[in-house]
Amino acid sequence: MSHPIATEYEYEPVKGLPEVLPEGERIIWQGSPKSQTFARHVMKTRWLVGYFAALILWAAIAALYDGHGTGSILFSVAVLAILGAVLIGLCELYAWGVQKTTVYTITNQRIVMRIGVALSLTLNIPFRQVAAVNRVEFADGTGTLTVQLKTEQQFSWLVLWPHARPWHISRPEPALRCLAEIDEATQALLAHLPKHAAATHAQNADEARTGTTHPELAAG
Repeated sequence: MSHPIATEYEYEPVKGLPEVLPEGERIIWQGSPKSQTFARHVMKTRWLVGYFAALILWAAIAALYDGHGTGSILFSVAVLAILGAVLIGLCELYAWGVQKTTVYTITNQRIVMRIGVALSLTLNIPFRQVAAVNRVEFADGTGTLTVQLKTEQQFSWLVLWPHARPWHISRPEPALRCLAEIDEATQALLAHLPKHAAATHAQNADEARTGTTHPELAAG
């Protein structure tokens, strides 16, 4: 796994990894995004529900104002409700697919991300290439770890999405998103990342309950 990106492969000798780990390297933690949280915070399903609810209300009020009959109003409302349900259902289905196909792995030497619903890719992030890691917690007890990389190793935002820190497109940061076992993942990094650089404070405040900075989560 010396190359930063491994493309799709048919055989997976170890769950989440394209090859057997070298001697001396071992898996500390593995996990996947929680689909419900992923749908809510990444696919914005709550915003979609609110949008279609407002759209239905506006359509009903406009139809009443224009003097349309009850049947016409109910038909318009039903069409919008069905469209909204289909779109939200597709978002939920994609979130389920992400949970089933994504494996985040933390070893004693690197972070490995097997991502991709249609096309599977494996991203290899050695600890020596990590500048800092930030933890963001959500109200349901899940959380996200975002990884700030040194300039010599960068990934395309399109390659990373949706496993990328929001709104950081020019310098994308890989993200272990919507983890139910956020404490276990954090402790895995605390135990093995080098501890001599300053951590950054991530953002995403519109989604997060808290965004905690852990100085000991930084790597040099």
